[in-house]
Amino acid sequence: MTLFPDPNAPPTESRRDTARRQIEAETGIDEAMISALVDGFYDRVRADALIGPIFDERIHDWGPHLDQMKLFWSSVALMSGVYHGRPMPKHLPLPVDGHHFDRWLELFRATARDLCPPAAADHFIERAERIAESLELGIAGANGVLLRKGERYRRPAAASTPA
Repeated sequence: MTLFPDPNAPPTESRRDTARRQIEAETGIDEAMISALVDGFYDRVRADALIGPIFDERIHDWGPHLDQMKLFWSSVALMSGVYHGRPMPKHLPLPVDGHHFDRWLELFRATARDLCPPAAADHFIERAERIAESLELGIAGANGVLLRKGERYRRPAAASTPA
């Protein structure tokens, strides 16, 4: 029995590496596909009448944002662990509700279906749906609204002031 590992032995694969290889084999997802998906999706977002202005008001240099989104999706889709941000605090102050998340998902689903093989698109879309639900729940809660299962968050209409 050896107490110390053999320094010449090949390193054992981590659970994360095993999971990543399995996802890659089952879906065909790789970093190039993630890059194409993120670029294609945000091209659509920027052109969208509903959610485009929300992004345009906050993102002035798209390069770093796209780089972060590629790291995020690598971590989400491939379990790579390369993203170390905190998405919720960045989304809480946004003027969005269920309508905006519906549109975000509509654009994301269309982009994934257009650019990815079916297994990869399904993998991305399933995760995008969870992310949208989580962000919507967080934003609702931050605004004092506790959503029940199946309920959607709707921002209150702006109160009109008499002229």
